Amino acid sequence: MTDHPPLIDVGALVDPAASAESRASAAREIDSAAGSWGFFYAANHGVDGQLIAAVVQHARAFFAQDPEEKMRIPMAAGGTAWRGWFPAGGELTSGRPDWKEGLYLGSELGPGHPRVRDGVILHGPNLWPRIAGFRKTVLAYIDAMEALGHALMRGCALGLGLPESWFDDHGTREPLLLLRFFNYPTRPAPADVPASWGVGEHTDYGLLTMLWQDDVGGLQVKKDGDWFDAPPVPGTFVCNVGDMLDRMTGGRYRSVPHRVTINASGSDRLSIPLFFDPDFDTVIGPVPGAGPGQDDSGRRWDGANLHQFSGTYGDYVTAKVGKVFPELRRSLDISYHGPASR
Repeated sequence: MTDHPPLIDVGALVDPAASAESRASAAREIDSAAGSWGFFYAANHGVDGQLIAAVVQHARAFFAQDPEEKMRIPMAAGGTAWRGWFPAGGELTSGRPDWKEGLYLGSELGPGHPRVRDGVILHGPNLWPRIAGFRKTVLAYIDAMEALGHALMRGCALGLGLPESWFDDHGTREPLLLLRFFNYPTRPAPADVPASWGVGEHTDYGLLTMLWQDDVGGLQVKKDGDWFDAPPVPGTFVCNVGDMLDRMTGGRYRSVPHRVTINASGSDRLSIPLFFDPDFDTVIGPVPGAGPGQDDSGRRWDGANLHQFSGTYGDYVTAKVGKVFPELRRSLDISYHGPASR
């Protein structure tokens, strides 16, 4: 066994001219990684390197601004869309503050969209900083990452012995796309912010996370009770299984705990995850051939049995997200209808 998640060439999945045999080969590697590590590095992913570099440049420019400028677009101004900036220590994991600051972004939906009119959480317009080219570059990046997400989900479907379009036909034709810019300060947390981690132990909520990380490092993955580093690998995205893919596959694909260490490198750390999630109203059920799933509460960070969950993805994510920003949840008076209130 290696001491880090495997690296997989996913080029055949993003290339429409690739042979069925080469797609099947990549899918088998994803199937193996998703069932053992729950993580893998995606190489030859097809996302333009210049676009990635431009997004990184814009992210660094945003975090380099004075707090007063960043505070022009606070999360409190994003309403139920849950978009905007929060300062270091402003987000919780397992009830404790993380030592990172962040900018929440996602698919751009205008005021006429039905879910925006209805105030559905996680749907709406972004809050854009006053940085030239920022909006255009970020939206292009979201589009490119959505295409990669569809390609990787085709690989998951093939690995499960399903038609390539299975996930597209069952909840991801119009996925919920959430983009995050995270900056992990190298300066220590102040005494009034009891942060022990850059991000505390957690699992991701949706189907698949695709993470760009810089060369500082700090991401750790829990496997069979031990923690392993997932160091930066140039030219790749770190991809991991989310709770819904674990639930849908009856535990064949594993949503495993991970965390980020406090940054003591001497330079700030930047990471940019995109969460590729089911449509909000998707009823989460097993994929064809999946077993019922066993009680996995003993290995999960929150002690919950994921395989008892029933309902829509909206039910699940709504219950989770308010624990991350409890003050924002209270200020918006969101009515919770997910598993936490059942």
